[in-house]
Amino acid sequence: MNPNGAIIVQSNLEIMVEVDNPNYTTARDAIAPFTELVKSPEHLHTYKISHLSLWNAAATGLRAPEVLERLDSQSRYPVPPTVVTEIEDYMARYGLLRLKKEDDRLLMESDDKLMFLEICKLKDVEPFIIEHIDDTHVVVDPERRGHLKMVLTNAGFPVEDLAGYTVGDPLPIQLRETTVSGKPFKLRDYQKDAAQVFYASGSEKGGSGVIVLPCGSGKTVIGLATMALVQTKTLILTPNISSSRQWIREICDKTNLTLDQVKEYSGEVKEIGPVTVATYQILTQRKRAKKGDENKEGKEPEMTEEEVKKELANFPLFSQEKWGLMIYDEVHLLPAPVFRLSTEMQATRRLGLTATLVREDHKETEVFSLIGPKKFDIPWRILEAQGWIATADCNEIRIPMDPELKMKYALAPVRDKITLASTNPEKTDIVERLLKYFSKPDDRVLIIGQYIDQLEALSEDLQIPLITGKTPNKEREKLYGAFRSGAQKNLMVSKVGNFAIDLPDANVLIQISGTFGSRQEEAQRLGRVLRPKSDGGAAHFYSIVTQDSKEQEFAMNRQLFLTEQGYAYKIIKRGDWDILMRSPEELAARP
Repeated sequence: MNPNGAIIVQSNLEIMVEVDNPNYTTARDAIAPFTELVKSPEHLHTYKISHLSLWNAAATGLRAPEVLERLDSQSRYPVPPTVVTEIEDYMARYGLLRLKKEDDRLLMESDDKLMFLEICKLKDVEPFIIEHIDDTHVVVDPERRGHLKMVLTNAGFPVEDLAGYTVGDPLPIQLRETTVSGKPFKLRDYQKDAAQVFYASGSEKGGSGVIVLPCGSGKTVIGLATMALVQTKTLILTPNISSSRQWIREICDKTNLTLDQVKEYSGEVKEIGPVTVATYQILTQRKRAKKGDENKEGKEPEMTEEEVKKELANFPLFSQEKWGLMIYDEVHLLPAPVFRLSTEMQATRRLGLTATLVREDHKETEVFSLIGPKKFDIPWRILEAQGWIATADCNEIRIPMDPELKMKYALAPVRDKITLASTNPEKTDIVERLLKYFSKPDDRVLIIGQYIDQLEALSEDLQIPLITGKTPNKEREKLYGAFRSGAQKNLMVSKVGNFAIDLPDANVLIQISGTFGSRQEEAQRLGRVLRPKSDGGAAHFYSIVTQDSKEQEFAMNRQLFLTEQGYAYKIIKRGDWDILMRSPEELAARP
């Protein structure tokens, strides 16, 4: 027993970490590379060891003896034997299989003859094998490199891909020391480290993987730093046009590349340059269906993967250009068709950027197999403590239903209950209170919601401009620009505002409705106000929820991801609404 140990390792592969222990920081940093944070309330944090977290750690060079030594040195009690066995077994699996290039052939090899024979005889693996060379080497189909990696990972034997990458067309890229806008520019230490870890000095050990950092921490800058290391023609994939144009602005502002070299490929503009920024949507766009293609139910027939690729109108953007680097922005949003396309791009360096690997479709394994393992991450709260992202103040405001709405709600089917609660008219009063409270010259308030009718009515009542999916991109850019400059203090957005909009001066976000229980969405919305403020001020996040309703149930799940990251929600009920009109000093003094 180690009385100074800050962690307790349990046989279910969970690790409890005591926050108030003097050795907390050392223990947290020791286990972070091979665990996943599950929850982090005030005093006791929970981490989980999973097969994927162990393989991610093994991909960075960490081995089982070092993992066990870290656990032994930090644990208050002996590590359970079952945990030792699990760590040794699953970490040993990473690297048992290796993909290597030999001349024009792609080889799969292993040092374990019996295990290799067993794996090669798996019915899902056999179709990828072209030729058996000997007991430890086979030739596999290079065109299906990504498919094979997925199959092997799902079978519990992730392959170490050492086959290297094609050399893309060269492109000299340099980072500026002073931006075009005249501001000093220098990589932060963690941004430099993240890019270097991914690049790995150009060796086959690097070149594919995911960087996980909170919103507002400068993931785009890490993408630029990686481009400067690789020095090659680059394709950047983003969730939407606003994000694409943000990337273009950042590239031209912080590198020596010009608009002649950085092109947009979207539904509005289809240009290809040495650096091309495209949307996921445009890459998954289908060719117009021919009359008679539908089946009896009026639906398109199911197609094979090859048929799907032929039907993707813009697939040539992937296949006909000699890209040396692909960057997947918000990789946790990667749609399934782009996953399928990514299986074809295994010979290209692939960088995924995200604030969270949480996917609502639970496809984290596909991200690991096709984009690459997690290469680098830093928890939100560490960057907050260092001042790189704003301190966050999270609040849930619970409001009642009036008698008429309560009756409608009681009689409504489940799905209608959610809509009725989410669009509760009482929310307007709370929004007005918050706008009155945050009315200082430096305040910038974003209001975000799910239901367009609700947003349109609120926009008209409060005379605040609204951006939805139907707002033309030219108008969106104009409104975003006015918000950034301060000409427009308050702005309202639908779910198009969830992702990749750069509004660094937004310090208040009011969420009036959301997408059921999406933890991913909650994290992204908070991220809209986490960028560090020029005055060092805090970010304020308010979620308005109808009390005793389905919306409140979903809100509890939505908050889960943020509470896991250490952000505590304050619950404000009707009797405390006067709190919304008090100063921070008054709030701090309140019992």
